Parts: sequence; C-alpha cells; structure tokens
Amino acid sequence: MEKNNGHLYLIPCTLGETPPLEVLPLLVKKAIEHIDHYVVEHEKAARRFIKSIVPRKSQPDLDISLINKFTDPADIPGMLAPCFNGFDVGVISDAGCPGIADPGALVVAAAHDSGIKVVPLVGPSSLLLGMMASGFNGQNFAFNGYLPIDKQERKRSLKRLEKRSQEEDQSQLFIETPYRNNQMLESMISVLQADTKICIACDLTLPTEYIKTTTVSEWKKIKVDLNKRPTLFILQK
Repeated sequence: MEKNNGHLYLIPCTLGETPPLEVLPLLVKKAIEHIDHYVVEHEKAARRFIKSIVPRKSQPDLDISLINKFTDPADIPGMLAPCFNGFDVGVISDAGCPGIADPGALVVAAAHDSGIKVVPLVGPSSLLLGMMASGFNGQNFAFNGYLPIDKQERKRSLKRLEKRSQEEDQSQLFIETPYRNNQMLESMISVLQADTKICIACDLTLPTEYIKTTTVSEWKKIKVDLNKRPTLFILQK
C-alpha cells in the first residue's frame, strides 16, 4: 500500500524569553511531540526552543536541516525528503512565525511545488501584534522589511513611504537591525512631516513591552532607548 506523504508544519516560537506556553497554543506542543525532522535558521536556538516545549524529547534523535542566507537553493527540496517517506517536517524561525520575514518561506514554496500539504500553526507575529496595537489602518498595510542603511537612501525611502501612506491610506511597516533602532527613530523624526504618526512596537509579548503611537512632533519630546530591542516601526500619514 502506498504511504501517504507527511506534512510541512510551520511552527511559531516566542519573540523572546517568554515562557512558551504563555503565548503559544497547545497545538504547537502536540506538533513538536511527534515531529523529529526540522528545518531551522539556527540549530542551537531551535534545539533550545524544542526542549523548552517538550523537555523529555530525545535531542539526539532529531534530524535538523539549516536554512539561512548561506543555503544553496538547490539543497532546499532535499529538506522535504522525510515527507515522501511519510514523516512530518517542522519549520522553526528564530523568532515568531516561519515564512514571515524569514527564509523558511523558501521551504514552504518548495513544499507547494512538490504537492506537500502545508500546515501553519498559530503563534505570535510581531507584524500583526504591532498593527493591532497601533491604531492605524488595519485594512490596508504593507511590510517593507529593512530600509537602506545609507542615510540618504534611507531618507528617500522614508519620504517615499510617507507619500505612499498618504496617497493610499496605507500603514507602512518596517524593521531595523536592533543595534540601529535608535538611529532609525532619529531619522524618522528628522525626515517625516510633523503630523505624520509613528508607532513604535518594541519587545512585544515580553515584560519590557513598549508600544506607543503619536505624531512626529510629539516623538521629538520623548526619550526611549530601543537599542538591541526587537522593534517594529509603523508610520501613517
């Protein structure tokens, strides 16, 4: 009898050092209990997360493939080989939901190309949590990833996003490397118009969570240290 293919499970993890079962549903625990094949960004972080969810799971029995900026695209279909032998495979990001601002999207695309069923599990997404808490237009928003590092290019990008937001009534989301967060906020309040609104959503779901929405003119009066803290920036004109 022909064996059914396994599924590709997209397994969310925490956004920081939060007790996992405070922000993740029981279904995530159940998935990790039975899955032994994983595709992850960093093996050490993934093993630590798996152990925090299912402490008794045998770590030596785990089959782990890495996907990151160094991965050869030709190697990705092979990561799904267990599925063709009837085993489920789990994708785990470094933080939050796999496939969202995450190289795991390449594995998902390969699964669709191979006819493997993709199963997304519920978990924290900084993009959605930030939008929920921003008070901005949740019916029309765009995630822009990282903006340019060069100051002049970043200035042009911010002005372009501000214009798009005004013309399309569209909230504009983006992120920055955590150690450059303070510089990004400084650029925003120096480049954007005084009445443009900015939402800073920082350390989401953590005890140090900070979320504030106000105008550029008001942000100029606020002192907040975002250095090395995972932060989502949102602007709306």
